[in-house]
Amino acid sequence: MRNIIRLTDYTTENLLEIFNIADDLQKGKYKNFLSGKTVIMFFPASSLRTRVTFEKGIYLLGGQTILFPPETLDKKEKLEDVTGYLNNWADAVVVRHSKLGVLEEIAKYAAFPVINAMTEVNHPCEILSDLYALSKIRNDFRNDSYLFTGAKGNIGGAWKEAAEAFGLNFRQCCPPGYEMEGVSTFTKLEEAVKGVDIICTDSIPSEMYPDFKDYQITVEIMKMANNNAILNPCPPFYRGEEISKEVISSKYFAGYNFKKYLLEIQQAILIYHLTI
Repeated sequence: MRNIIRLTDYTTENLLEIFNIADDLQKGKYKNFLSGKTVIMFFPASSLRTRVTFEKGIYLLGGQTILFPPETLDKKEKLEDVTGYLNNWADAVVVRHSKLGVLEEIAKYAAFPVINAMTEVNHPCEILSDLYALSKIRNDFRNDSYLFTGAKGNIGGAWKEAAEAFGLNFRQCCPPGYEMEGVSTFTKLEEAVKGVDIICTDSIPSEMYPDFKDYQITVEIMKMANNNAILNPCPPFYRGEEISKEVISSKYFAGYNFKKYLLEIQQAILIYHLTI
């Protein structure tokens, strides 16, 4: 598999190999791996964490980045032709675009790896980084029980992909009408958190918030989960909406350092796909 489009395209062993590369990166291996290589990036101006870590990660590996807005891929020119020209110069392409089909079309014609930096249906690099971070602080993240609180969307979709790829015990909590297909779903938060180790959230669009007003993760809710449970809200998160102000100041919050591994995981993803 030369592209990372969906986590379900991989076996558990494939994904753990990416984790092993991330471990090696922290030991100082792969210096200048991208020397002389060019990574084309398509990112909106609003991207923060994902773009910073990809750009810095490529720089630290000795590579060059060339940045375009994602709208560049929405021109009249066919993606087959765009990709045909990029095949002359690009060693990898990192794309954040709302439409997954755009990435799939590029991958169809690409001679380089295509890296999914987020679409409207999934966000594989982000969730892979979260699981790698969990592997550093849990006995075995694959034996933990996971709850996603939020609507069907790219974060929930990526957690569902990760659960399938790693064989995780995974459930969702949401009001009726926001369920993901094929996922065990609860409508009462107090029931959903029982027996759970890792609670994940996504921000709630303003038009959906009235339906989710009773689904806020608080300290009291976290106390109903398993001992040593962790709250992992997907940024950007909003205090007073999907999570309470107090819970972010509590022992349950995974913390800002939890996301530091985005750098190594995104470097590892590039290394893995450029060496297979």
